[in-house]
Amino acid sequence: MTEIPAPQSSLRISGTSPWEEEFGYSRAVRAGDFVLVAGSTAYDNGVVLNEGDPYQQTLAAFGVVFKALAHYGLDPADVVRTRMYITHVRDSEEVGRAHKKLFDAIRPVTSMVVVEGLIDSRMMVEVEVDAYRPGLATSLEGKP
Repeated sequence: MTEIPAPQSSLRISGTSPWEEEFGYSRAVRAGDFVLVAGSTAYDNGVVLNEGDPYQQTLAAFGVVFKALAHYGLDPADVVRTRMYITHVRDSEEVGRAHKKLFDAIRPVTSMVVVEGLIDSRMMVEVEVDAYRPGLATSLEGKP
């Protein structure tokens, strides 16, 4: 992950998505004690992973999210909100099953929304999260 200059109150990181540079966004931003992670998919090094499998795509997409959270020393237990965008209602049970596997004990608030499509038609799900840890901003002061 590459750090992007930001105001003193936040810290931005970039990931490996080509769209971050092309569209001008960060993979994750720390704002005080919160970390907000951008929409993430099952996309790695130019390849859509687990094509046709919404369950595995969901797990892979959350893997991208967890990598971004780890940059700040956070883990899934710090997640307070998830959002899942799916391209077909028929995938809701598989996407929900993957979410439950990862978050059953944590129980963040969540939304699952059916959308017309994602940036690549092979992508079936996109996820984003908000994480929170009291004192995070203080613990990261002065750290890159």
